[in-house]
Amino acid sequence: MDAAGQNSIVVAPGANHAIAPSDLEGIRAVFRGAHCALFQLETPLQVVERAMAIAREEGAITILDPAPAQKLSADLLARVDLLTPNEGEALTLLGRPPERLSLRDAAAVAEALLAIGVRAVILKLGEQGCYYRSRERGLHVPAFPVTVVDSTAAGDTFNGALAVALTEGRELEDALRFANAAAALSVTRAGAQPSIPSREEVDALARST
Repeated sequence: MDAAGQNSIVVAPGANHAIAPSDLEGIRAVFRGAHCALFQLETPLQVVERAMAIAREEGAITILDPAPAQKLSADLLARVDLLTPNEGEALTLLGRPPERLSLRDAAAVAEALLAIGVRAVILKLGEQGCYYRSRERGLHVPAFPVTVVDSTAAGDTFNGALAVALTEGRELEDALRFANAAAALSVTRAGAQPSIPSREEVDALARST
C-alpha cells in the first residue's frame, strides 16, 4: 500500500489451481435459483468459463471481476453478462498499458470492451465513481467522498454489494450507488475482510445526499 492508500496484490494460487472443469458438474446445484453468480480469475480460466456456462444454464446473471488482470478469450467473454474491471484491468483486456482514465476516456474504453464481445461493462474508477455501458445506454454514478486509508478489497466489496442490489431487484442506478457506498466505506479502513462494511452502514451512506 502506498501513501495514497493504493494497494498491490500478490496471489499464491495454491488449491485454487487444482480445480478442474470436470469438478464443476457436482456443484451445479449451487447456481440453481441464484439471481447472480460472481466470478474472478484466481482459478484456471477453463474453470471460470465452464462455471459461467453452468451458471447461465441455471438462469443466473454472470458477473466477472477480471482480476488478476490478463487477456481473456472471446469464448470466455461471451459468457459474461456484466464485466466489472478497474481501470488497469480494463486496459489489460484491450492490450493497452495501465493509466488513470478520465470520464471521457472511460466512455471510450467501455465502448472498446463492448466491441470485443462484452454485453455490458461497469468500469470502477476509484474516486470518480463508476461508469456503466451497454449497447443501449451509458451511465456515470459518482463516488462518495471519503478519506482513503487502504483500497484493498474495495473492488471485491463493490462487486458483492452490486450482486446484492441486483438480486434485490434494484434499478441499475440505485444498485450502482449502493455498490459505490459499500466500496467507499471499505477504503476508509485497513485490511481486506475487516474493511467490509455492514449492511446498515452501506444503507445509511447510500441514502445520504
